[in-house]
Amino acid sequence: MVKHIFTSLIIVLCAGTLSAQRLAPATYQENTGTSGFSSNNIFLGGAVSLGFGSGYFNAGGTPEVGYSFSQWIDAGLAVNINYQSLKDYYGNTQNSFNYGGGVFARVYPIPFIFLQVQPEYNWMSYTLKTGNGASSKTTVGAPSILAGVGYSQRIVGKASFYTALLFDVNKDPNSPYRGYDGSFIPILRAGFNIYLHGNR
Repeated sequence: MVKHIFTSLIIVLCAGTLSAQRLAPATYQENTGTSGFSSNNIFLGGAVSLGFGSGYFNAGGTPEVGYSFSQWIDAGLAVNINYQSLKDYYGNTQNSFNYGGGVFARVYPIPFIFLQVQPEYNWMSYTLKTGNGASSKTTVGAPSILAGVGYSQRIVGKASFYTALLFDVNKDPNSPYRGYDGSFIPILRAGFNIYLHGNR
């Protein structure tokens, strides 16, 4: 059942990516008659995330609020909620529920390509079940620094769609984005943003 739900989610995200190809090219609409802060540049939205690997699965959501400072820079606050499942060669399984938040910055060296950095802190509630049936629970916290690259269809003042591939470049062993052996786990996010007061 869970596999069918996530398969459907992936199909919907792919369909969203294809439909987003019809958006106008990414542009920055300059404010006319004003200078400094503009409520037209505030955006709300978020992303869904998906990570997977050998014996690993991660899915969650990341609501965000941000501000477009120019056609080159977006920044804001993000909250995340994730579910994660790990299974090793010996039949041990670990399930966790993670929640946290942080700040993000996206820099657009090309109008449709961005680089993202997102320092955040997460709290994780783990349930470990060993192959012989023993079970234990624990709660820990860990800082992460997500970094990566993304693609966006973006019109500042109206709306945007984006996909991003991120990795936790911090080395905290309790990070929800690291494998048992400390290896990188890829995080794939796709999301939409709408601007608070869309330009007309």
